[in-house]
Amino acid sequence: MDYKSSLIPDGNAMENLEKQLICPICLEMFTKPVVILPCQHNLCRKCANDIFQAANPYWTNRSGSVSMSGGRFRCPSCRHEVIMDRHGVYGLQRNLLVENIIDIYKQECSSRPLQKGSHPMCKEHEDEKINIYCLTCEVPTCSLCKVFGAHQACEVAPLQNIFQGQKTELSNCISMLVAGNDRVQTIISQLEDSCRVTKENSHQVKEELSQKFDALYAILDEKKSELLQRITQEQEEKLGFIEALILQYREQLEKSTKLVETAIQSLDEPGGATFLLSAKQLIKSIVEASKGCQLGKTEQGFENMDYFTLDLGHIAEALRAIDFGTDEDEEEFIEDEEDQEEGVSTEEKEGHQ
Repeated sequence: MDYKSSLIPDGNAMENLEKQLICPICLEMFTKPVVILPCQHNLCRKCANDIFQAANPYWTNRSGSVSMSGGRFRCPSCRHEVIMDRHGVYGLQRNLLVENIIDIYKQECSSRPLQKGSHPMCKEHEDEKINIYCLTCEVPTCSLCKVFGAHQACEVAPLQNIFQGQKTELSNCISMLVAGNDRVQTIISQLEDSCRVTKENSHQVKEELSQKFDALYAILDEKKSELLQRITQEQEEKLGFIEALILQYREQLEKSTKLVETAIQSLDEPGGATFLLSAKQLIKSIVEASKGCQLGKTEQGFENMDYFTLDLGHIAEALRAIDFGTDEDEEEFIEDEEDQEEGVSTEEKEGHQ
């Protein structure tokens, strides 16, 4: 079997194969040497060097002085980042298989006759190929158009010269665009890093803020428990005093009730002698019991607890005024606190004097 014939089929397959052998940078068939990237895409080494230099403008090598440790650029086909060592693109492996396929393809194409319609023909002169370029009108045309046609007074140039020039210009534009895309990708990466750092910093300050407020809550809870305990203690003392009075009055009431019963029984005694034997002592006991009723009493307003009232208005205002401030605000706040403390100390000294 003929290897070349089996490798290069006829018809549309040739066109498809040619598309696979086109460099994505210069849009021409790969020029040897062909290098293969880690992502398995291929480039002309010259084109790879162009975009590498565009992405790393301060990198030079091959006896060109400034040489950093390496550089990087992105594959124009898949945007995969390619990291180079100090050899640059000369450290990339050559794709000998692609180079051999190109050689076989070119040999096969040179051995085939030129098919009709494979070269653009002039619209005005259908049998003439387009072979020159009108610099005045900036359009490709044929020789007859220059001699007899619409481009007689125009300035023309060989088609191949303009072809190579515009190909080079387009390749430079592509390299510039790829380099620009790399810079844009770098900016995107920086912005993504900025988003990540912003989230991390926000999380950190939120945690710190929560801890500070938790500390305030703990202080308030502790103070609340302390004040409630003082109220409870005062309540228990007052209730103890009142309950003791109640007990004394109940004992007095019980004694008085018994004396009343005894006195009523004496009143029912029919005999005067018997009545008189106990009446005098009974009257004396009743008089003493009446005097004994003068027990302790609670003062007016004894049950009030108004003196435990708190004025938290200024503290509430201070809490509402809590906000994120600068170091200058904190220094002013500390100075105000110190001034207030000095004022209080001065007033206390004057009061003592």
